[in-house]
Amino acid sequence: MRKSLRIGCGAGYAGDRIDPAEDLARQGDLDYLVLECLAERTVALAQLERQKDPSRGYGQLLEERMAALLPYCGAAGLKIITNLGAANPRAALEQTVSLAEEMGIRPLKVAALLGADVLPLLQEKDSLIWEREALFSSMADRVISADAYLGADAILPALAAGADVVLTGRVADPSLFLAPMIHEFGWKLDDWERLGQGTVVAHLLECGGQVTGGYFADGIHKQVDNLADLGFPLAQVDGEGQGVITKLEGSGGVVNLQTCKEQLLYEIHDPGAYLTPDVTADFSRVLLQETGKDRVAVSGGSGRPRPDALKVTVGVMEGYLGEAMIGFAGHGAVERALLAREILEKRYARLALALEKTRFEIVGLNALHDHIGEQSGLRPYEVLLRVAVHGKEEMEARRAVQEVEALWVNGPGGPGGVRKQVAPMVAAYSTSIPRQDLAPYFICRELS
Repeated sequence: MRKSLRIGCGAGYAGDRIDPAEDLARQGDLDYLVLECLAERTVALAQLERQKDPSRGYGQLLEERMAALLPYCGAAGLKIITNLGAANPRAALEQTVSLAEEMGIRPLKVAALLGADVLPLLQEKDSLIWEREALFSSMADRVISADAYLGADAILPALAAGADVVLTGRVADPSLFLAPMIHEFGWKLDDWERLGQGTVVAHLLECGGQVTGGYFADGIHKQVDNLADLGFPLAQVDGEGQGVITKLEGSGGVVNLQTCKEQLLYEIHDPGAYLTPDVTADFSRVLLQETGKDRVAVSGGSGRPRPDALKVTVGVMEGYLGEAMIGFAGHGAVERALLAREILEKRYARLALALEKTRFEIVGLNALHDHIGEQSGLRPYEVLLRVAVHGKEEMEARRAVQEVEALWVNGPGGPGGVRKQVAPMVAAYSTSIPRQDLAPYFICRELS
């Protein structure tokens, strides 16, 4: 049984930078590199891609990430765990194996975790959708995907089989980091104290550059050096689940009490009962201590038995989002933007566009803080008029944003920088499902 483990975070979201992950793989002396790349709607969007092309539907930048990181796997000793499988872990496996063959990386064992897709089960159970307080059947005709948040226990069989790369779909973010701790230290799945403490470390790591100063910096009171070369975090964890959060020496960013405290509170509703598929973690007595430059020791976490049910994210097609922007600068910029808004409102009424919702914002005046910006009495020299519409039909959304482009010559003088787009509008809703109803499993490909 190992005495310590080095785990790094190579991504905190789908479009994250790749070079800090490669730096960790090359210089971090890591045992595991974890890439967390799925937000709530990401799987649903990937499912739309898969419907168009069955060979797609895996995570953004899979090929680029694997091309950069596979050379450090296999014989080189690094193991990768990532949810880049998104809506199609099987295709992600095939793509990764194909890339490894092209690069001549052998030996290598790649596993894909399947079984997070619970759409057929929800159709049978007609579960309650929390946000709507309505049954699943009320929106079943618009559902794109339904994926349960699997836990660390689903990843363990692949690690036990010796996988160098594990590609999952929907797995709870901290579970991706907790799985190698359980595997390497031999923790039991009801060792709630260690699982709770390990989840604290996992939560600090899961958002990548946020804990090393990226989401923390404000350029005024919270100064962070060299954000252009921001280093991603790594943790040295012991057999009790306690760890030290740090980063590569010489990389940009900072790890200190402030960055760790902010990340510890991130997305936490009840610090005494942080629900994951693995444990009900208790963060209320966590102790953070600076032990050196860019080094914060983490202890004091604990836990109680895990929930009986698994959370499920349901992706629902809600129509189409049309968005357009047009700029005005110089004398009377705000007044011209307001006139443009008035013109668009009258045009939408005249055309009788079937829009569910319409929103106008003047970026630079009231886009973020609504009326508060207008109350300041300031008149910006340059602004953008942003229009967002929600239509059930794609054509209605396209007609609405086309009217913004028409302002080039039909509206106030001096417009510029027009841009427009229409995209499917996918909403994420939540429900739960008994964990015993799921049977996740993995498939494996080996290059020898």
